Amino acid sequence: MDEADRVAPLLRCDGVRVRFGSIVALDDVSFTVPQGQIVGIIGPNGAGKTTLFNCINRLYDVERGDIRYGDTSLLSMPKHRIASIGLARTFQNVALFATQTVLQNTLTGAHTRIDAGFMSAALGYPLKRAEERIADEAHSILSMLELDRVANRLVADLPFGTRKRVELARALMTRPRLLMLDEPAAGLNHSEVEELRELVRGLASRLQLTVLLVEHHMQFVMQLCHKVVALVFGKCIAEGTPSYVQNHPEVMRAYLGGAE
Repeated sequence: MDEADRVAPLLRCDGVRVRFGSIVALDDVSFTVPQGQIVGIIGPNGAGKTTLFNCINRLYDVERGDIRYGDTSLLSMPKHRIASIGLARTFQNVALFATQTVLQNTLTGAHTRIDAGFMSAALGYPLKRAEERIADEAHSILSMLELDRVANRLVADLPFGTRKRVELARALMTRPRLLMLDEPAAGLNHSEVEELRELVRGLASRLQLTVLLVEHHMQFVMQLCHKVVALVFGKCIAEGTPSYVQNHPEVMRAYLGGAE
């Protein structure tokens, strides 16, 4: 048993099957994400990686199987509650409000924990003070991600790598336990990839996060993750330490063009 698998799982996929018409996108996929670990999902284009993310986020429906977050089945939970229980996600194609500032985009991540002032009023706690606390938290996250200098800049005016950090800041504002990163290194140059790897590792340690990421950049995954899951044609073909998965015969065939 791998060291990662001796840690209690925060997320568990059991026999997940997804079909789009006659196409089976995920075929009985099972794996665990141990609490406090960084887990990477790899696979060629069309392997089902983003489909799997969309199932965990409840954007797609599951035909068969279960996805459990702790002791809770995500499939039995209303979709709008997913973010409020501690799951946050970034997207492969950055999804930000281009005409808003970095700070404004970051603040939108707090919407899941702001009750329209009712509890503040009931407790005699001025809403303004609550808003100030949220703003202070946003500034702290921006500083952590080295975005404080561009806090008042419009997102549309920023380079792609910086926009990806803004999306990460917004996700952290939800105070997640599980942070899901979809292709975080895509579109970044070599130095930006190196910086991102250290950033994710530092955030996971500092904020006690469990991280699940989908990524094509193999070196990024192998140097960052405690555990790797490999998908090919919707099937999980390997799961374990980076070295185990990297040297797995089926994984090597898939990446060298010999997978059937």
